[in-house]
Amino acid sequence: MFKKILVPTDGSPLSEKAAKAALEFAAQHGATVVGLAVAEAYPFMLMPEAGAMVDLSTYEELQDKSAQQAMEKLRSMAASAGVSCEALSTRGVHPYEEIINTASAKGCDLIWMGSHGRKGLDKLLLGSETQRVLSHTTLPVMVYRAP
Repeated sequence: MFKKILVPTDGSPLSEKAAKAALEFAAQHGATVVGLAVAEAYPFMLMPEAGAMVDLSTYEELQDKSAQQAMEKLRSMAASAGVSCEALSTRGVHPYEEIINTASAKGCDLIWMGSHGRKGLDKLLLGSETQRVLSHTTLPVMVYRAP
């Protein structure tokens, strides 16, 4: 079935639940996991005038640290589950692009993601990385929703 699963995470409680479920699935099916955390680059194109007011190095350091912490947590969870895990962090403007590119580059045959299940105006304003991945990839995507 699936042998290499990409598990993107943002370190949120929902992402951790999705990652735990992905690791259980991987353990049951003898699959390996590639973990990915994307440190979002400052969105200049959305607010170019704000760039002058933000200490970009501090912003980037915080994003990078958060991504690295998410990967440390995933590595620990994978070790506990007995699953081989390659943990990566990268920086990008659009996380969905980094997710799709990493899945392709690493030869993954499944992307396993959590979904916050936002609806209405929240979905419109906040968007959904999961929805963007679903719309732009040809790989199977498992969308995990916590009960």
